[in-house]
Amino acid sequence: MKEELIFCPLGGSGEIGMNMNLFAYGKADNQKWIIVDIGVTFADDTVPGVDLIYPDPGFIVDKKDDLLGIVLTHAHEDHIGAIAHIWPKLKCKIFATPFTAVLINEKFKEKKIDISGYLKIVQLNSTLNLDPFKIEFVTLTHSILEPNGLKIETPVGNILHTGDWKCDPDPLIGENINSNRLKEIGKEGVLAMICDSTNVFSAGRAGSELDVRKNMLKVMERLDKRIIITSFASNVARMETAFYCAEKTGRQIALVGRSMHRIYKAARQCGYLDAVIFSSKIIPGNEKKLYKLHNQLVKEGIEVISEDSEFIHVSGHPNREDLKDMYNWIKPKSVIPVHGEHRHMIEHINFAKEMQVPYPVKVENGDIVRLYPGEKPEVYDKAPSGKLYVDGNISVEEDAQSIKERKNLSANGFVEATILITPKGNIHNKPLLTFKGLPVYEKEEFQYGLEEEIEKTTKTFSMNNKKQEINLIEALKSTCRKYTKEKTGKRPLTNINLVRI
Repeated sequence: MKEELIFCPLGGSGEIGMNMNLFAYGKADNQKWIIVDIGVTFADDTVPGVDLIYPDPGFIVDKKDDLLGIVLTHAHEDHIGAIAHIWPKLKCKIFATPFTAVLINEKFKEKKIDISGYLKIVQLNSTLNLDPFKIEFVTLTHSILEPNGLKIETPVGNILHTGDWKCDPDPLIGENINSNRLKEIGKEGVLAMICDSTNVFSAGRAGSELDVRKNMLKVMERLDKRIIITSFASNVARMETAFYCAEKTGRQIALVGRSMHRIYKAARQCGYLDAVIFSSKIIPGNEKKLYKLHNQLVKEGIEVISEDSEFIHVSGHPNREDLKDMYNWIKPKSVIPVHGEHRHMIEHINFAKEMQVPYPVKVENGDIVRLYPGEKPEVYDKAPSGKLYVDGNISVEEDAQSIKERKNLSANGFVEATILITPKGNIHNKPLLTFKGLPVYEKEEFQYGLEEEIEKTTKTFSMNNKKQEINLIEALKSTCRKYTKEKTGKRPLTNINLVRI
């Protein structure tokens, strides 16, 4: 039985965010595993009451005795945000560079978990031995401190896992991309490159943070003595730029997220709010929510400046010319696109073919790819994969009853009927009705009609027969939904209470 080298994404392949990738080496009955990154994505309005979503770790939890550790490439939430949710099921070592380690420590403090015995700090551009893996951290450039690519050395070949990156000649924070080391890694031979796909549709280069700083300075000078609120995603380089420009121009700023309450709170603290600079990307899917916020601000006489109107943002991910550089440095035998929706990854496969890569492989979450042995990598099996929703302070599966009920409640409203039954088996008085979230204007008319339908249905059952209660409850649910559908077009979440008095 030959040793195998395996790659398996549990999150981040087929979507942007929620990155979680597995690597394994060994014979089929004795494989050792590592996890690279363990991130979240943010829920939208289709999942009411849920803020965070993260990959279902069940597949690797079953193998935790053979898990050597979690290796983190950088500190963005889509790469580290799930760690405090998933780690308690794994209780393995965590390896991170200093800045990332500080943020990880804070996450566990919030959960009142002492991680000190497990969190290991790795210095920049250093090597970590996790036999049979030898992992080298290679400094890249991104929009946060300490972004790292990982050279993963195994007995049968090398892998380069890029993490998030771009080619920024003037990153403002941190070191320049370690292109010399990347070229050396390419000469050493790379079996497979696992590569960021976010901007594969974008021509040219992603651009430099220095260029953003220069233009941001011009924008803030133009704003006279106005008070400025600057809104960011988790872009540390851009935050540094904001402070730099504020100091140079004497303007007053506050750094806040893209939340109207937060913006107004900052405005009250600063005084009169005059302008908002959204120096971050308008993420596909969030346009409606963000433009609604823009319109609210403009309506109140506040100037809105965004990437639509000014050059105040560059991406932290590689455009096509950046990708060409990486391909030319690494010259991989195979490329596996990750960190993208399906459309990104298919385009990245086409790009890899243009770059003469012999064996590009398209994957989706749960695909198990055999990188070795064999002439070329292939998807040969499927791991269980899915999503867990952080619902309050509890993690639930995506098809959880609580989520289904809340979706139904938000879309169709709620009806509850309480029926009091006398000892002789008669209905005492009328049913007690509660209904919420229904487009009902003539409430009394709707209530009388529903009471009548409930009484008709109830009369067809023997109230003395307790065995019939479950059947009666189901029949009444059907009656309430049918009547409400006829009157409002909604099929509400319905609850029936039978109370014997």
